[in-house]
Amino acid sequence: MSAKLDRRHFVAAGSAALAMPFLSRSASAQGTPQGTWPSRQIRMICSYPAGGQTDLLARAYGEFISKQVGKTVVVENKPGAAGAIGTAEVARAEPDGHTILCSISTTYIMNRVVMKNPGYDMDKDLTLVSVIPGAGLLLVANPKTGVKTLEDFVAFARKSGKVNFGTYSAGSAPHMTINELNKQYGLTIEPVHYRGEAPMWTGMLEGTLDAAMGSYTAAQSVLQSDRGTVFAVHSKKVDAIPTVKTLPEQGATSKFFTVSGFSGWAVPKATPQPVVDRLAELCVAANNDPKVKEVLATFVLEPAIGFKETNELYRRELPIWIESAKSLGLEPA
Repeated sequence: MSAKLDRRHFVAAGSAALAMPFLSRSASAQGTPQGTWPSRQIRMICSYPAGGQTDLLARAYGEFISKQVGKTVVVENKPGAAGAIGTAEVARAEPDGHTILCSISTTYIMNRVVMKNPGYDMDKDLTLVSVIPGAGLLLVANPKTGVKTLEDFVAFARKSGKVNFGTYSAGSAPHMTINELNKQYGLTIEPVHYRGEAPMWTGMLEGTLDAAMGSYTAAQSVLQSDRGTVFAVHSKKVDAIPTVKTLPEQGATSKFFTVSGFSGWAVPKATPQPVVDRLAELCVAANNDPKVKEVLATFVLEPAIGFKETNELYRRELPIWIESAKSLGLEPA
């Protein structure tokens, strides 16, 4: 599978398609501007840098939405503070469906734990529209450890006494995974925090880490150079490596190993429900678009899900994330 993408595929399309008013008069009565949505250009704010997974998802889905509604969707990257900068801007925007956020579960869930004041209250200021459930994250061991399974890793950690494990940030899913494994097996694995996946996997390539955890696509530099062995996946199997078992399948019992995280879209809280529903419908419909399929395949992601399913997932996973995050003992910054 090639991870090389032509960025021209993800430039937001112009307004070549015919406008498609779709909201009923009852929707107009609920406050939708001029009885239709959209009535002007749409801003999709991506709270992470250009060129990354979140950005490419925003551009692929944004292009599809643009073609369907006949208005330009402009993707604006507003990175910083674990997504809080762009998210806060959307939270303050007019709730009319013309400003949309594209971000990840770290922004939607974790920032409330690790930040004193992220600049927004997820539950009061934003409505989740549609999300893409996360892929299973890979746990990768340095070949020098001889680790091929979770049992091997636990035995190695006990024998070595001091084992380091790379994460792509404090408070991240890898950080919580280390904490949960330490609690269950009585280990003292030490997290080594990096500023993102790329430098973390560089640490693996250089041989300075005993293990690390991250996405299938980003880990390819390590796996293809035989500098790492996948010994488990976090919560769900990865189709590209179906023989590698999940942590629960290998005996790990923490509830945190049942959650997957997600990427997806949100709008200001007071956005009319008919607009929210239509946006969710468009995100789901985009799953069949060839360019969207290419991005999903590249990052080994599942398709976007609807509004009801999205919010059920959020309510189900939220307390598990929060409980695991608080157990890290991090002081909010």
